[in-house]
Amino acid sequence: MVAMVSRQGRQDQRYNHNGHRLIVGCIPYRIKMDKQSEQVEVLVITSQKGHGMMFPKGGWELGETMKEGACREVMEEAGVQGDVEYLLGKWGYKSKRHDIFHEAFMFSLKVTEELVQWPEMVSRNRKWATIDEARQGCQHAWMKEALETLVLLLSIMKKC
Repeated sequence: MVAMVSRQGRQDQRYNHNGHRLIVGCIPYRIKMDKQSEQVEVLVITSQKGHGMMFPKGGWELGETMKEGACREVMEEAGVQGDVEYLLGKWGYKSKRHDIFHEAFMFSLKVTEELVQWPEMVSRNRKWATIDEARQGCQHAWMKEALETLVLLLSIMKKC
């Protein structure tokens, strides 16, 4: 059962020793077969204001593991569920809306289910994109780095 309301507020959020909010998120992906070749697609979402492409992410809350928080965020914002596979890395970045710093951990998520309804479906759009489309459309340098790490990991796994 999927909760149809996103968690709100920052009272249950985690912070690091410097007071930076801890963020968890995922790059949801799928592998499509196209004319006997494989193509990786990633799921991008719009911000709540509807501008640009990004990957689902949000505050890591008390009482959940990093992976649980990342899965919750991707379900709330993008309406997909799946298997968390790899930690892609950790990045520090400054919030565009607030003059504060965050520490973000991003995972890969192999999508197994696309929900018809999800908590933020009214305020966000989702779109499957090629790797090149995501590279061009994503406005956050640290998210582009996470994407490049995913591409590298998937190419290594393909060779195994």
